[in-house]
Amino acid sequence: MDRKHKLKLLIVEDEEPILQGLTDLFVFHGYAVDSSRDGREALDMAQHGDYDLVILDIMLPSMDGFTICNEIRRHDRDQPVIMLTAKTMEDDILTGLTLGADDYISKPFSVRELVLRVEAVLRRSQKLRKQESQFVAGDDICIDVNNLVGNRAGVGSESDIEIPFTRREIDILQYLRQHADRPISREELLVEVWGYERADAIETRTVDIHVTKLRRKIEPDPKNPMYLVTIRGEGYKLYDKPVST
Repeated sequence: MDRKHKLKLLIVEDEEPILQGLTDLFVFHGYAVDSSRDGREALDMAQHGDYDLVILDIMLPSMDGFTICNEIRRHDRDQPVIMLTAKTMEDDILTGLTLGADDYISKPFSVRELVLRVEAVLRRSQKLRKQESQFVAGDDICIDVNNLVGNRAGVGSESDIEIPFTRREIDILQYLRQHADRPISREELLVEVWGYERADAIETRTVDIHVTKLRRKIEPDPKNPMYLVTIRGEGYKLYDKPVST
């Protein structure tokens, strides 16, 4: 297949053996792959290379992966990003997802799990979605779906503060809105929003972290949510009016 018809990945990893192994892996699976071992070079490539997905290590020469992810998100909140983290570094996982990474995978990782996660993120990003151009969520936050921003009460004025959302966050809210009659489990969100074929094969805290981020944006008091509520033993439920928990 010609390169221009393949999905295009950027793999950023400073350890040459790992980088070469990942490059060979995804070329074998039919992707077009560019790679970099340097942070500043990688950021320039990410901003100008029109990639379907960026696989991004954290520890890099000249610029770390967190900074790169943050800069990518400043210019393109739709760009899919998967971050590579150390197995025991919970803070790295939290920081990466807070900065807007779509998912993470911990080193050492299995080749099969990495491929599954890449396929899931790409499947979701490539899927055509019929969605509202705007909707209201939480504490009167009107969300502009196309521009990925929210304003309180939907009133645009100089006094309004824009609240940035990632595409993933909006996807979560829309799925919960579409199924507001029942709680939605983490497993269902992983399948329907993240695009994993089998959520039980994936060990991830990404759903919980995204929900925490959303509560900070849409709840008057994120520690005592009234809109995006956890139903013990069942999952998450989104209400259009505040409820006591």
